[in-house]
Amino acid sequence: MNGDFIKYTAALLLFGSNGVVAASIALSSYEIVFLRTLIGSILLIGLFLILHGKLTVFNHMRQFAYLAVSGIAMGAGWMFLYEAYQQIGVSLSSLVYYCGPVIVMVLAPLLFREKLTRQKTAGFFAVLLGIILVNGQALFAGTISFGLFCGAMSAVMYAVMVIFTKKATHITGLENSMVQLFISFLTVAVFTGIVKGFAFEIAGEDILPILFLGAVNTGIGCYLYFSSIGRLDVQTVAICGYLEPLSAVVFSVLLLGEVLFPMQIFGAVLLLGGAVLGEMSGSSGRGEKV
Repeated sequence: MNGDFIKYTAALLLFGSNGVVAASIALSSYEIVFLRTLIGSILLIGLFLILHGKLTVFNHMRQFAYLAVSGIAMGAGWMFLYEAYQQIGVSLSSLVYYCGPVIVMVLAPLLFREKLTRQKTAGFFAVLLGIILVNGQALFAGTISFGLFCGAMSAVMYAVMVIFTKKATHITGLENSMVQLFISFLTVAVFTGIVKGFAFEIAGEDILPILFLGAVNTGIGCYLYFSSIGRLDVQTVAICGYLEPLSAVVFSVLLLGEVLFPMQIFGAVLLLGGAVLGEMSGSSGRGEKV
């Protein structure tokens, strides 16, 4: 394993622990995301200045517009995701959230003229069946429909984020993550200011997990992620990326005591397996870099 692969894996494990860390913070979902993006943005801006990064974003205004939409979608998606954490738990929310890459896979033929192969189609239907098995009982019972809605919207926002990030081809690396995270912070700040204002009541025991979530999971995690994926093969990035939802499920079961029933476990296998199948079809045989 080279250093970039280790950095990428570490970032995925950090992202996978987001729900566990957030579960220990007694704040609303949008307050958690506001603090997370604020602390993470400050850290990434500081890293960018320390590393003497050259700001090129304003030289590519159309690309900046794409990145702005991507950042807005990322902020909105995190607010939906963290609300889903609180409504239906970390494990189910993470599995629903990671339907986002499948949405991108389905839209790719229309947006990027990529071919929808039989293998991708089979993977898509496996994911659909997995979603039904994981969430079907609760959906039909109507007991956690709002949580499922938030999880589904987080997946949609994930897809929007990825699609517009792919269009911002000239803004990469640390600058890309810094700009996206800062725009995400502005998005969440506007929403938080309208809904509640900025008078947060933060308990003493919440300070450490908030700092950890913002500085380590968000700031350092984004730095590790965006500084490594450009040097890894597309297939490695795509397939190993599913370590994030898998680790989120494992962490939630081991550390939060959440329970997945056998049918839900089978559904999770279908969901993640179908997604990996689709990713392998899209990137196999190519030595591209992200």
